[in-house]
Amino acid sequence: MNSKERFVITISRQFGTGGHEIGMELARRLGVKLLDKQILNAVASRMNAVEEAVEKIELRNPLWRDDFTNFYRTYMAHAEYNGQEKDQTSHALFRAQAEAIRQIAKEESCVIIGRCGFDIFADEPNALKIFIHSSLDCRKRRIAEKYDISEQDAAAMIVDNDFSRELYTKTFTGRDWTDACNYDISLDVRKFGVNGAVDFLMHCIE
Repeated sequence: MNSKERFVITISRQFGTGGHEIGMELARRLGVKLLDKQILNAVASRMNAVEEAVEKIELRNPLWRDDFTNFYRTYMAHAEYNGQEKDQTSHALFRAQAEAIRQIAKEESCVIIGRCGFDIFADEPNALKIFIHSSLDCRKRRIAEKYDISEQDAAAMIVDNDFSRELYTKTFTGRDWTDACNYDISLDVRKFGVNGAVDFLMHCIE
């Protein structure tokens, strides 16, 4: 990746690795935009809806991601799927987000957290696609401390979130979420921490 020209960095991450924080710090050091909240703003405009309405799609209880997960678990159990099921909102949101991401990335360099960015920019020549992972024990400790919960509860959160991200990726891209072939860098952050991981990635970029 040539950081002197317009570039795209995508970050996919296992739950509890600090991948979002790594992306934020990487964007800060590089002086580029982090595509997170801004994606929803752009999607709201493209879908001709107010921002609050789009946020409710993602933040309602149950979460839209949970709706998707529950649907896909049913599909996996019965091996039935005709593409016309109740996840239409999720598909529409994904398509709108992907288009919004592409439009923003055409205009300026950016760091993209999640959203299947690695697939959206699979053919982008000046892109760096990163996967952040770590051991289960490391992630349990981090989540337990972050949310002030037991490691048992943290483990349950990890299983649910990883499962959801894996199925989300498989459905919308047809790819395996943890397949190293999808990425330019696969980084185990156990011995790095957030700042150490960013230091390493900055060294790779520079």
